[in-house]
Amino acid sequence: MRVLFLSHYFPPEVNAPASRTYEHCKQWVRDGHEVTVVTCAPNHPRGKVYEGYRNRLVQREDKEGIRVVRVWTYVTANEGFFKRTLNYISFMVSSILIAPWLPQADVVVTTSPQFFNGLAGYFVSRLKRIPWVLEIRDLWPESILVVGAIRNKTIIRLLEWIELFAYRKADRIVPVTDAFKRYMVKKGIPAEKIEVIKNGADLSFFKEITGPNPVAVELGLQGKFVASYFGTHGMAHCLETMLHSARELKQREDIVILLVGDGAERQSLLAMRDKMALPNVIMLDQQPKEKMPYLWAISDVSLVLLKKSELFTTVIPSKIFESMAMEKPIILGVEGESAGIIKDAEAGFCIEPQNSQQLAERVLELYENRELAARLGANGRRHVGKHYDRTVLARRYESLLSSLISPSESAVSPLDDRDQHV
Repeated sequence: MRVLFLSHYFPPEVNAPASRTYEHCKQWVRDGHEVTVVTCAPNHPRGKVYEGYRNRLVQREDKEGIRVVRVWTYVTANEGFFKRTLNYISFMVSSILIAPWLPQADVVVTTSPQFFNGLAGYFVSRLKRIPWVLEIRDLWPESILVVGAIRNKTIIRLLEWIELFAYRKADRIVPVTDAFKRYMVKKGIPAEKIEVIKNGADLSFFKEITGPNPVAVELGLQGKFVASYFGTHGMAHCLETMLHSARELKQREDIVILLVGDGAERQSLLAMRDKMALPNVIMLDQQPKEKMPYLWAISDVSLVLLKKSELFTTVIPSKIFESMAMEKPIILGVEGESAGIIKDAEAGFCIEPQNSQQLAERVLELYENRELAARLGANGRRHVGKHYDRTVLARRYESLLSSLISPSESAVSPLDDRDQHV
């Protein structure tokens, strides 16, 4: 099978969409398929092209057998609605224009958000006359409406029309939550057209680190109890909640709040931390992925937070799977489907979103009861291994893609050949 995948984000970028796309594509290559990924020069979230790359018209590389084609885009920081929209549209246009010169493919997959990247699949599928699979990792434009990024009613109606157009035209839709599927069915999309494939964790990468941890020494965190947040510092996350909790825990000198990542709200959070005089809060820039297991290793509890909103009851932050894989108890400030996973796994505590007092109380409870923290962490690792192993999920995705291709187009399926030897 020959897969063409369009993704706005891809390693060395380290955000959730880059990781999901890379880990799926890497597994498909291992299973004998040909995979081409079209993406842009890595620049997220600061809008600065990473060292070793240039924002050229086209540049190519090979990454663990994946053909990577990087196309020109209007590069900008992950902030400011107008400039980001230009960034998204430029990538969509570049992806469409390069399509005729890409290797022949049997199926095209696009992932949304970013929404215009998702929509590019419609045009590419028509140009190459192949099926189109639309992956939905977030409901768009709903997710930007809830944080107030767009208020113009004409623009909102246009975006909602495009959203429904994409759902109708895609051959299959792959949302990452059950709630997203229910939303689409309510929009009139046939349920049989939709297959939920949730996020997960690469258990070969996210595993216990043994031996000395240089990051603990570097940050001076030996012997500290560390409550960590890893990920985007955006409008949707309300990370001010963590700073208010840190103020309540300020007298506990051996409890540290660690934030790692970047995003539109990072500078205001840094200013807020300094204004509140919080020496117990450490904030690091976005870190390379190979450093993340060491950061997880110094963490005693994982914090997963979002703004209190009805929309966010439908999402599942991907970091909960990494937290469970690293055997870290979770304090989850997200309601809905995410909370159901944590409760089923018995992997942590669920609190009211944006409730800094509850957050501080739960951090203190785990600090005082290390046996409970260890038990919750172990429960999480078992649960993610049973239900959210990225290899298993990638092969489910692989089967879905194969089902859209006629035998004459796909020739001998590597998946079928593999199954005969299991």
